[in-house]
Amino acid sequence: MNIQVPKTQPAEPTASALPRPTREEAEAAVRTLLLWAGDDPDREGLADTPARVVRAYEEFFAGYATDPVEMLARSFEETDGYDEMVVLRDIRLESHCEHHMVPIIGRAHVAYLPNGRVVGISKLARVVEAYAKRLQIQEKLTAQIANTIESVLKPKGVAVVIEAAHQCMTTRGIHKPGVSMVTSRMLGAFRTNDATRREFLAMIGGSRGVLEG
Repeated sequence: MNIQVPKTQPAEPTASALPRPTREEAEAAVRTLLLWAGDDPDREGLADTPARVVRAYEEFFAGYATDPVEMLARSFEETDGYDEMVVLRDIRLESHCEHHMVPIIGRAHVAYLPNGRVVGISKLARVVEAYAKRLQIQEKLTAQIANTIESVLKPKGVAVVIEAAHQCMTTRGIHKPGVSMVTSRMLGAFRTNDATRREFLAMIGGSRGVLEG
């Protein structure tokens, strides 16, 4: 089996250059928010909440500690000439809005056209996860996933579509549940070849006029 580890550009910084607060400082910040909300952080039901919130944040924002480029670095050339589309659809996506820090819940569809090598499909889902587990806006998230796959694998084309509901819109502000946002990033053949783009959109469940322009 021919395994290739391509030379790639370093990943963008994944964490702030500012000193990271201690766990105790983070828990104290949660206590402050509980007080600000008007509750008593020392009452029985909230006594362990600061520690629970900090542990939850470690899961919610685990993407800052991972490098998506490294996830794609190991690829395979032994494909018997396979050069058709590779599509991974309906990848569960959980992120957080960087404006209100509330959940973004949806699904991502990722495709690429191999150019001599392929990558394990779980790595595509891990790239989605690595970028989703950060404070995000959906437009940036979509571009980051597509740009990283293009940069590392150097395929003939990359396509990413994300459909998600934003709780900053459904549970506050305008209060419009049932609304989803769709973003797409088409690179290479998916941008220049209408037939390729239509095939991808059909494979993920039907084309949308807004994505076919």
